[in-house]
This record gives sequence, C-alpha cells and structure tokens, in this order.
Amino acid sequence: MDLSLIAVAVAAALILTGVLLPRYRLSRLAQFRFPDHIGARVRSAYPDLSDDECEAVLEGLRQFFAISILAQGRRVAMPSRAVDTAWHEFILSTRAYQDFCFQVMGRFLHHTPAEAMRSPIDAQAGIRRSWRLACKDEGLDPKAPGRLPLLFAIDAQLAIPGGFTYALDCRQAGARGDAAADGSVYCASHIGSCGSGGDGDGCSGDSGGDGGGGCGGD
Repeated sequence: MDLSLIAVAVAAALILTGVLLPRYRLSRLAQFRFPDHIGARVRSAYPDLSDDECEAVLEGLRQFFAISILAQGRRVAMPSRAVDTAWHEFILSTRAYQDFCFQVMGRFLHHTPAEAMRSPIDAQAGIRRSWRLACKDEGLDPKAPGRLPLLFAIDAQLAIPGGFTYALDCRQAGARGDAAADGSVYCASHIGSCGSGGDGDGCSGDSGGDGGGGCGGD
C-alpha cells in the first residue's frame, strides 16, 4: 500500500479520535451520578447552603471534569473553593474515584493544592485554560462574555467563605494590579485577554506552558 495513503489514514484516524473520544467521554460524564457522600460533605462544609445550592456545587464539579476532558491532557486549574471541596471529597473514596477516572475521564486526574490568580489582573496558564474551556462549555465568548461561567461565578454567588470572586468589570477587580490577598476580586476579562500573565499561552489555543495556578487536574 502507498505510504502516503497510510499516512493520510492515520492522520484521519487521529483527528476522529480527537473529536469523537471527548464527545463520548462528555456523554458518559453527563450521565454519571456523583456518590451521595460528596453532597453530604458540601452541606457539612457550608451549612448555610440550600439543597439547590449544594446541587449547583456538584454541577460545578461536573463542569470542571468536562473542561478537563476538553483539555485532552493539558493542565486546567480549579477556580472555585466550593467545587474543590467537592472534588477533594470524591478523591477520598479512592476506589470509586479511580473507577470514575478510568471509565469516564480516560485517565487518572490528580489533585493539586488550590490557589487563585497570581494577582487580580495576572492569570497563569492553567487558569486561562480553565476560563476558555468553561466559557466554551456554556457557549460564551471567552474574550467578551456576557456573564461568568459557573466555575468562576459559583463562589461569589453562594458567598463561600474564603472563596474566589471574579468580576467581568475590571474596575471591581483592583485593576491597578495590586497583589491578590484574601477578599480580592479577580478580573475575569484579563483572563481571556491575549498574553495575560506572560506564560506563552496567549489566546491562540489551549497549548502552552502552565504557570502553576489553581487547584487543577493534570
């Protein structure tokens, strides 16, 4: 057989795998039911939340897993304290979490310690990738969204103690570039802007180095 035809067939197969496999995994994720103890842990950690609000945290966890699938092995950061609490609880059920990772995610998704943006207007690559993919998941333009995607909105919406608060309006986010501290509001429009943070990730796609950032999967 002509080697050029083999090369074309291999390339086509790789393209189809890159498109169809994430769709299959997203379909599996949409049907997956999280163990009940995760919701119980969220209620214990945040007793002021209603049942619907606890469910919203679990949907945030589902979105985080979705963007991890879409990232196809590239690192994404966790922009929510509340969702991170749910993720950490899931991991404690080691066998169930391992089964979920290999059956739904296609790989084991490791947990790393949480942090937000480096400053209110300086986002590292993992946060920027999470932003772009969370926006994509909700059909938003990452450079000019009309609202925040769930993962970036939920801590503020639920008034999570010590949560990460993001704002579309940079005037609310310490636009002078002050160092982030507890209670800071982070400028979401800077996450989606080209070249933010100088990690080489820019706005050109999801490739590039990850600058640390966020409690993220890798």
